[in-house]
Amino acid sequence: MTAALDADTDQHAGDGEAPALDVGLVARLLRHAVVGAAPARHNTVAPFTGTRATTLPLSTEDDVESAFAMARRAQRAWAVRSPRERARVLLRFHDLVLERQAQLLDIVQIETGKARRDAYEELADCALNARYYGRVGPRMLASRPVLGVFPVLTQTMVHHHPKGVVGIIAPWNYPLTLAVTDALPALLAGNAVVLRPDLQTTVTALAIVDVLVEAGLPPDLMPVVIGDGPVVGPWVVDRSDYVMFTGSTRVGREIARRCGERLIGCSLELGGKNAVVVRADADLDRSAEIVERASFGNAGQLCIGTERILVHSSVVEDFVPKLTRRLEALRLVPRVGWGAGMGSLISEGQLSRVRAHVEDAVSRGAEVVTGGRALPEVGPYYYAPTLLAGVTPDMLACREETFGPVASIYTFDSDDEAVAMANDSEYGLNAAVLTRDTRAGRDMARRILAGTVNVNEAYGAAWGSLGAPMGGMKASGLGRRHGTEGIMKYTEPQTVSVQHLVGFGAALGRTDEQWAGLMTTAFRALKALRVP
Repeated sequence: MTAALDADTDQHAGDGEAPALDVGLVARLLRHAVVGAAPARHNTVAPFTGTRATTLPLSTEDDVESAFAMARRAQRAWAVRSPRERARVLLRFHDLVLERQAQLLDIVQIETGKARRDAYEELADCALNARYYGRVGPRMLASRPVLGVFPVLTQTMVHHHPKGVVGIIAPWNYPLTLAVTDALPALLAGNAVVLRPDLQTTVTALAIVDVLVEAGLPPDLMPVVIGDGPVVGPWVVDRSDYVMFTGSTRVGREIARRCGERLIGCSLELGGKNAVVVRADADLDRSAEIVERASFGNAGQLCIGTERILVHSSVVEDFVPKLTRRLEALRLVPRVGWGAGMGSLISEGQLSRVRAHVEDAVSRGAEVVTGGRALPEVGPYYYAPTLLAGVTPDMLACREETFGPVASIYTFDSDDEAVAMANDSEYGLNAAVLTRDTRAGRDMARRILAGTVNVNEAYGAAWGSLGAPMGGMKASGLGRRHGTEGIMKYTEPQTVSVQHLVGFGAALGRTDEQWAGLMTTAFRALKALRVP
């Protein structure tokens, strides 16, 4: 059985079959890109139809060099501004994103083929990040006094300087939010950014940069370079003062190696094979709705989405039919506008990967509960929401990230077994626990080795808590976005200490031994006074 199909083809702006991107709009947005006078060109594809979305010029290595030179010049003037002045740009950006949402959502849908509700999730994230860092970022960046080695006599301040130019390599699956939300704290901290979006979703990135410039960002502070990741990515990494990358673990390891050779920092959000635990006491109707979003939101093309569904053996026979009915009722509507429950995969390559994982599982004995086939009658890259049972460790769908609308059911008999199963992965990005007993849910969550764990939600609760760090354990990455960690990683901390009166060498005619005795007495007194 497959999800519900919808043949409705009503057409108007934002609610018709996916058109090609407007040529005039693309030409205007390209002013934010750095490309030569006679560039090579690349055609991108609209996933809803498989037809051309637009034609893009490609940046050369010289163009990337020019982008960094431009950004470095702009960064020197930007860093002189106060954090509060820079924050005003973010707060204006917040308002403009919400005002421009119709056009932004259209572009995202045309380039990715995702459902509009998934595109809106990105747009909301952009606004929330801008508001969060615009409000609290200046306080995080403020110079602060810390206790010196000798209270009062040692006066110490900590300052935060920008790294310089941050290279951001953004993926195709969430091209709006991941092009800009990692840039916002970097810019607020006084850095410039050179952005390399995925080639398939470049116009989305250009559009959101355009909104930032309209909000007051200096035009040269965030140039965009255009090209395929394996070609342009290394050029960006080798010129950056810090690198932010979201993508595969394989590529992340290569970026970490290149950054290590240059002794620069990097933050990497990488792959996941995330688990959701449905305990015996869970509300099964609510759990089915949560799991549907966790596993099939953005057609499963979500690093923090769920591919492993762990269900207590006592409720699995009740839960699976509830989830199956929801999947079979999803509306698949290949057009720009509201109403779709799930969108398309982004490319033929992604469709081939999903097919391979399902075919491998079935050939080795897994059962297709629902779905299990491509849907060319809907769109060229659509695949039915698929639920598998009987998946074993020798199958690709068990260990490798599928990154598509495929999830597998596993059963457990105790909380300890569920935690062990959730942790049985090289990844540790996100997880969820569904239960009526929130105390037990919290206990399980703390034992799961993942950077974020949600209780009674799929991923939105942890991801949207912007004051808390977000990132992966194990092979799911290095560093964190969001919170204090998400902005301080873009700074160089500097300690300035001023010493008054007593110094650190023997003084007042004392011998070294006498001085050491005086220091020992002072240290004991400070401990007795509970001085840290």
